[in-house]
Amino acid sequence: MINNEIKHRILTELAERRNNFAGSDAKFAISIGINNAQYSRIKNGEVDRVLSDSNWVSLARVMEISIGNAPVWNIANTPVFNFITDQLHFCQDNASSRLLCDIADIGKTFTAKAFVKSNKNAIYVDCSQVKSKQKLVRFIAKEFGVGNTGKYSDVYADLVFYLRSLPSPLIILDEAGDLEYAAFLELKALWNATERCCGWYMMGADGLKHKIRRAIDGKKVGFTEIFSRYGSRYQKATPDGNEDLIKYKSLTAGLIIRANCTGDVNVQQMIVRTDYSLRRIADELRKLAV
Repeated sequence: MINNEIKHRILTELAERRNNFAGSDAKFAISIGINNAQYSRIKNGEVDRVLSDSNWVSLARVMEISIGNAPVWNIANTPVFNFITDQLHFCQDNASSRLLCDIADIGKTFTAKAFVKSNKNAIYVDCSQVKSKQKLVRFIAKEFGVGNTGKYSDVYADLVFYLRSLPSPLIILDEAGDLEYAAFLELKALWNATERCCGWYMMGADGLKHKIRRAIDGKKVGFTEIFSRYGSRYQKATPDGNEDLIKYKSLTAGLIIRANCTGDVNVQQMIVRTDYSLRRIADELRKLAV
């Protein structure tokens, strides 16, 4: 059962998201998976007998609101956070594209989601959840409030038309290495159809870099063009060299611990104990918050 306290937290987050959504209320309702009449009622503060518990759970998931006792994760201005945020601003402001291929567990996903929460007309796509061409395009359409359940060719055409009419849209493609080949080709088509109208940011771990390299070396159709459209280089936030990387990860870990620690903690001990892993640090901080 979703209690009223959680429902009102969801409504607060919905209001913030609505401020960053350029379309109509009807389009915003589509983007969060409910109908316009339901959205109109909850926007006015109605929480009883408007949505089912499953609808509220879905909204909590979309808004990334915990329905348990997990603490709020505070933003730390780490080198990775600042690097990626600057790149995202550049891509959105200039309808440009970049390709980030960097090691795992440095805060790429967190940074991208934080950017989307505070910048208008930017969406985040977890490509590992929408690997096929149709799932990918329909998901992007839904996030922008474009009808996504009809004939695929119509969804695609409507999405392109809408992106070309929006001021400075940005599409962030995370875990892009998980996409199927047909989805990569469709991204090339979408890029072509929205050139100079839409910003794109593709990111993943080293596996994405190896996948693109192998495809280009094997002369697989489309990958040379995709690489060119995303800047013809692999962006990287972390330094090369093991010693420099350890220092970089230690600095990052320390900043995150200090931003999210609610009690006394030996920062250096936690960094060593968790082996610089941000995911393990998050687990440790959750234990301290209980």
